[in-house]
Amino acid sequence: MRKGRRLAVDVGKARIGLAISDQDGILATPFETVLRRETIGDSAIAVAKAVEDYFFLEVYVGLPLSLSGTHTPSTSDAVALAHAIQGAMSLPVRMVDERLTTVSASANLRLAGKNAKNSRSVIDQEAAAIILEQALSGERATGNPAGRPVEEFPLVEPEEPESKTVQDQGEEQ
Repeated sequence: MRKGRRLAVDVGKARIGLAISDQDGILATPFETVLRRETIGDSAIAVAKAVEDYFFLEVYVGLPLSLSGTHTPSTSDAVALAHAIQGAMSLPVRMVDERLTTVSASANLRLAGKNAKNSRSVIDQEAAAIILEQALSGERATGNPAGRPVEEFPLVEPEEPESKTVQDQGEEQ
């Protein structure tokens, strides 16, 4: 197992959960929740500022996929934020499958006697910790970093709604 602290990021529409590991890559600890900013770049800078007192070997960003393994509407958002974090932090970023992490995080909090509705920011941190635990476990098992480098995931711009031509509008009437 490589020495060095890792950061995990759980990307949400309103909040970004963060978790960090110890130097030996044994423990994954929920760390902080960062509110999403107006732009992806501003959100990446907010993540970098939240952890600026730490040095990291790499960053793991959760890759939201459907249960069948296909991309979801959230996939391109997570990939875009991962690219922005890599730029903001100048660190290697790896995408890690995060299927069911939020469900697991909510279940863990319920078992601990916490109300999920009142603990949304804690759920995001717990989901990031689960992503990190999976990544660390994978590296221990294989000897290789978990996930895939963010460079393997191209940035996809959200599709703009098609504007209707005058002819299209006439046909609709």
